[in-house]
Amino acid sequence: MRAIIQRVSRASVVVAEKTVGAIDQGLMVLLGVAQGDVAKDVVYLADKTVGLRIFEDENDKMNLSVEDISGSILVVSQFTLLGDCRKGRRPGFTDAAPPELADTLYQEYADALRNRGITVATGVFRANMQVALVNDGPVTIMLDSRKQF
Repeated sequence: MRAIIQRVSRASVVVAEKTVGAIDQGLMVLLGVAQGDVAKDVVYLADKTVGLRIFEDENDKMNLSVEDISGSILVVSQFTLLGDCRKGRRPGFTDAAPPELADTLYQEYADALRNRGITVATGVFRANMQVALVNDGPVTIMLDSRKQF
């Protein structure tokens, strides 16, 4: 699983001209599920996401997590994170999980965040979405469950 995590002051996702998810201060997560991903990938990424210390403390040091600031998380499925651009000019997506598996693990990831007490909003799996955000910092982190060690 791959995740692009952005610290935001606000973020929202719109589908068919209707806002389906919105948060104020917290994290915007674009989540890509790869072939072979399993529940342990979900647990790893959810723990890392909630524990990332990328919010400033009273000394302007990045020492606080989204949990520490009582922030929210907006999660949007993003299979294009698995795009392979090494050959040609059009990305290949053979590393992306099939939709059934990807949707299941995407939902499990959102649930794992909720189980940690985080308020979570989501996009709509496989929908054409318009995502808006204000990247605070900017702070952007990439996580990959296959690069744990």
